[in-house]
Amino acid sequence: MMKRIILILVLSFIVLACKSHSNVGAGANETNNDNFTIAFGSCNKTEIENPLWDDILAANPDLWIWGGDNIYADTEDMQALRKMYVDQDNVPGYAALCAKIPIIGTWDDHDYGLNDGGVEFSAKDESQQEFLDFMDVPQKSPRRSRKGVYAVHDYKTKKGTIKVLVLDTRYFRTALTPDNETKKRTKPNVYGEGTVLGEEQWQWLKDQLTSSKADFNIIVSSIQVLSNEHGFECWGNFPHEVDRLERMIADSRAKGVFILSGDRHISEFSKTNVKSLPYPLIDFTSSGLTHAYKDFSGEPNPFRVGEVVFTESFGLLHFDFESKEVQFQIVGDNGKILQHIQQSY
Repeated sequence: MMKRIILILVLSFIVLACKSHSNVGAGANETNNDNFTIAFGSCNKTEIENPLWDDILAANPDLWIWGGDNIYADTEDMQALRKMYVDQDNVPGYAALCAKIPIIGTWDDHDYGLNDGGVEFSAKDESQQEFLDFMDVPQKSPRRSRKGVYAVHDYKTKKGTIKVLVLDTRYFRTALTPDNETKKRTKPNVYGEGTVLGEEQWQWLKDQLTSSKADFNIIVSSIQVLSNEHGFECWGNFPHEVDRLERMIADSRAKGVFILSGDRHISEFSKTNVKSLPYPLIDFTSSGLTHAYKDFSGEPNPFRVGEVVFTESFGLLHFDFESKEVQFQIVGDNGKILQHIQQSY
């Protein structure tokens, strides 16, 4: 009985430590490190084994980014949603990570509350507050009264800076177009119809990119931006929004911009050349943390670099400010590097 009480007290302390260390984004977060490492991932169920937190801890990252589907709730019941977030906080490996480094991120449809949901979800405002609680955002933060969970986080090392722009691809996203002609779930909207981000978020993103002095600028999107032929959710369902994003990145002249995405239960690298952008645009998809698309047999992606990884994995980013280089790694159980690329900026 005494051992059980001690275990409960230890877990409670770790969870409290998690909550006290996860609130970031108000001004630059400074570190004495020369370089910087980010780990990120998506598609995580609390009710099954979480096998990768020990490997994430062993990678010694400076930051963890949730890429969405952080829990699987699919509900308008806020009490049930809240319990799942608490259950995630109580996963020992995750709690240990929370106690060590900052935690930031976005949501996707299953933690938003509606499968493939967007602007139409009736409980989105209530769900937003539960998500912000999970991210330990203070009650007096402007994020509590702003629509959507998008946010900016700045990090400063001895040799350089990183800006993380976390997007909300749910709160404002308008209707998808079902594909009734093929076996695919969706097809692209008529060009110019619909939005992923909504005008307010678009303006915010433009302001952040054009004013950024950071050495690297990371855009976090819960859904894939470049891969556009698989028939599931992606920015490609709104092709005019993809064009707008690419133009905005190029016109902003922000340095070292790339994209992190999730959702798909596979991990892969996508890359494209954008007019007037002096480096290729990379979309690094990392999914899923607890369950992957094990029966994956192939799908088209005209932007793919390398092969698709369809086992449980997380993403790891190593930044070198002197060489202006980023190493992108897909990492599996036992810390095995399943695939990697590197890019100079």
